[in-house]
Amino acid sequence: MAHSRRDFLKYSAMASASMLVPDFLKAFGSSPHPASGGKILVVIQLSGGNDGLNCIVPFRNDLYYKARPDLGIKQEDLIKLTDEVGLNLNLKALAQLFNDGQLAVINNVGYPNPNRSHFRSTDIWQSASDEQTILNTGWIGRYLDSTCNGTCAKPHMAIELDDTLSLALKGERMKGIAFRNPGILHISSKNNMIRGTAAGYHEETDHPAVEYLHKTLAETTQSADYIYEHSKIYRTAQIYPDHQFGKRMKTIAELICSGSETLVYYVSLPGFDTHALQKGIHSSNLKKYSETLSAFCADLKAANRFNDTVILTFSEFGRRVAQNGSKGTDHGTANNVYIAGGKLAASGIINALPDLQNLDNGDLIHTVDFRRIYASLLDKVLGISPEKILGQKFEPMNFI
Repeated sequence: MAHSRRDFLKYSAMASASMLVPDFLKAFGSSPHPASGGKILVVIQLSGGNDGLNCIVPFRNDLYYKARPDLGIKQEDLIKLTDEVGLNLNLKALAQLFNDGQLAVINNVGYPNPNRSHFRSTDIWQSASDEQTILNTGWIGRYLDSTCNGTCAKPHMAIELDDTLSLALKGERMKGIAFRNPGILHISSKNNMIRGTAAGYHEETDHPAVEYLHKTLAETTQSADYIYEHSKIYRTAQIYPDHQFGKRMKTIAELICSGSETLVYYVSLPGFDTHALQKGIHSSNLKKYSETLSAFCADLKAANRFNDTVILTFSEFGRRVAQNGSKGTDHGTANNVYIAGGKLAASGIINALPDLQNLDNGDLIHTVDFRRIYASLLDKVLGISPEKILGQKFEPMNFI
């Protein structure tokens, strides 16, 4: 059977990575591959509380313009999606996906007794808890934990492109790995002191904190080699925007297209906390998100990986319906969520638009619990029982 140059490079790199891994570390990666069916989940968090009402705009609703005399976007300045809804002009990538049947928009997503603190609401979304419960593990981390059957999955099964690891990717026994640049991670892991310390890893039941740090170091060293080798296999021809978010999404695309066995990628785009002079700031951030998403989707399509990938975009909460005195918006509650992918079971506007007539003290009332979306992703993308990860039953949605 003939092999392409790309295949040769891929297999050579994998062999090289394997040779670099000391025997004691291979034990971490000896568990079976999780049953994801070959699908990949990419999670994008718009940090700060994105104003979803100025993304998916109900231009037929006079209450929208009444509440937002300065911030309301006129119909002629929108990308029309339906007879009632228009898309922010800075979200051209979403419009293309919408027209191609590759985008599902879910409105009014939230949870009971919403919390307006960035930190607490982010924890709720990342841990998949309710407002009253504090969890120290995230929903993706618990998915990693579920792979532990004697041995556990490899840390690079879940990757965050950032300096620190979010709660979402932390489990009780397993956690993902966070880095900004595969090359810098690789160089750092080559430090003799780090390698020596990692090589001395053994179970330390008398000192759990030391055991945790030591195990983390050993796992990171192992995954650093794997990630670096795979980051060299595929070089994209797509031009990504020249900012941190663009660079991180480019790295994710290259790892996916290289055939990395990573199942979950997590990345954040900050700057959505728009209390004052929102219009320009919000437009700039949406454009940054949209242009990067456009390059990312084109990349995956060119490599025939788009049909394998589901992209979830969410924010920890939306904004209040009415603008404030500083031509901005304050922390709100329910928001819209975007699901993109090449093989969606349902696309378009999935559910009813926000009810601007019936508000809860000026805030949108959620009609979809965000854990129903997680249940769908766990079931259809990651191939695991949602109840096992979420701790209770949430009815999956039919967008996948």
